[in-house]
Amino acid sequence: MEIRFQQSPKETRSMGTSELRENFLIENMVQSDQIKLVYTHYDRMIIGGIQPVKQVLELPNHPELRAAYFLERREAGVINVGGKGRIIADGQSYEVNKLDCLYIGKGVQSVRFQSADAANPSVFYLLSAPAHKEYATRLMKKEEVLPVQMGAISTSNQRTIYKYIFEEGIHSCQLVMGLTVLAEGSVWNTMPAHTHTRRMEAYFYFDLDFNQRVMHFMGEPTETRHLVIANHEAVISPPWSIHSGCGTASYSFIWGMAGENYTYTDMDPAPIETLK
Repeated sequence: MEIRFQQSPKETRSMGTSELRENFLIENMVQSDQIKLVYTHYDRMIIGGIQPVKQVLELPNHPELRAAYFLERREAGVINVGGKGRIIADGQSYEVNKLDCLYIGKGVQSVRFQSADAANPSVFYLLSAPAHKEYATRLMKKEEVLPVQMGAISTSNQRTIYKYIFEEGIHSCQLVMGLTVLAEGSVWNTMPAHTHTRRMEAYFYFDLDFNQRVMHFMGEPTETRHLVIANHEAVISPPWSIHSGCGTASYSFIWGMAGENYTYTDMDPAPIETLK
């Protein structure tokens, strides 16, 4: 498990492209029959990519956690963005199809991941945050979610938001998680932008063609920077940073947050005319 420490706004202002990518971009997240985990000190979130193909993969424990097992003091949310799959949590099996979400509560000792078809393997994206209380493990199918329409064609940001883990959906200690699907012809996400200094956020981009990219904007509203992101890559967004992107073609992304405030709508706007 890779460990990444925090970077302040002052440090980030002076970073070049390679330094920005080294600190905030997570590349090569999806690899056959492997689990890749990155521990960020922003609210101690763990970000993971899991692709079982021919093997059943078990969520490993790591010495850095100083725990008896991975979820001894943590909770996790998992969304599948690939083929049909299965997650087995302490012997209970859950069928997780594309865009389904499984919340796994604190205290679950064994978590295993499996694809239904090796020719069309699952791609599981995992977020995990510290937890103080046990909540029941719960599967939410994409069809159960009430979609929220946002944006407009005229501003190239018409999109559908699916909220899974939040105060009115799957209950958790502090983890908030969902995904956004851009409408055909729309390329902008989360614009106008915002920050929320009470919690960090992570973005994971998917359903982006191999030769296309997303220009992800980050940084303080008056000190913006950008990262060029490919399919199945994630970006760590500090609490003081905006998080917005524009793609060269259609794409979708998973968003997830952890921190002091659990309220989804707790945002500090960064109006377009103030960005620099």
